[in-house]
Amino acid sequence: MITIDPSQVTTGKLHGLMLGAIGPRPIAFASTIDDNGTANLSPFSFFNVFSANPPILIFSPARRVRDNTTKHTLDNAVSTKEVVINVVNYDIVQQMSLSSTEYPEGVNEFVKSGLTMVPSEKVKAYRVGEAPVQFECKVNEVVPMGQEGGAGNLVICEVLLMHINEDVMDENNRIDQHKIDLVARMGGNWYTRANMGMFEVPKPLSTMGIGVDVLPEEVKASTIFTGNDLGKLGNVEVIPEKVKALEFVNNHMDIKSKIQQANLIEIHKFAKQYLDKDDIDTAWNILAAK
Repeated sequence: MITIDPSQVTTGKLHGLMLGAIGPRPIAFASTIDDNGTANLSPFSFFNVFSANPPILIFSPARRVRDNTTKHTLDNAVSTKEVVINVVNYDIVQQMSLSSTEYPEGVNEFVKSGLTMVPSEKVKAYRVGEAPVQFECKVNEVVPMGQEGGAGNLVICEVLLMHINEDVMDENNRIDQHKIDLVARMGGNWYTRANMGMFEVPKPLSTMGIGVDVLPEEVKASTIFTGNDLGKLGNVEVIPEKVKALEFVNNHMDIKSKIQQANLIEIHKFAKQYLDKDDIDTAWNILAAK
């Protein structure tokens, strides 16, 4: 292990290491307007949602490391107390990246990036027409983390209106995670495209899973099962009774033929094939019937 003392490395070095280690990070594509009515648009990956009632989003425009200056987004948020936070999907990731260019004050990044300025309903800042979701927000508070280069500033935003493109909704009026095709920030120049690497982790039972601690010892000690496998096995209400498990196996000749003469390791390997497919019931019946 390499141990890093933040006080013993440069801010730039520490910044790079933190961004490489903490991700993927959602992107706040923040639109503001200055006191003269000039639009500004810039992405920030120090961002997340922190409350639903009231609906609160927080992003953090840091002070520039090289000269300790602040960004136009921060200045405008402090001055106008308004911001629109647009989410970034794959369709606009290149235009989003272009908008991060540090153009001089007064240059409109909407124009530079070729994105559409859509008037908001409750704030003066514009929405990004191409963004699949847009949040009109009032700025409740700006909390400085420090006064030196690299210091963040928590812009605490309360959502006044949320706009969602109908194309990313499913038949149940929920946002379809494949359709919205979000991207997130990694370290260096790297991004990740959510729907290309998504996997589902079912939430624990609304009743109560038995837990890993009560799994059979031979299962917990198995060299075949990973921690994720044990988590799946522990997220059931009861372990199948052996009689019922044998009945299940006898009704599935393909499974019966696999485990009839198999040793414990072979059985675990076979059960793992079903765990990898999230067929936990079959995996448990295999294990319980041994």
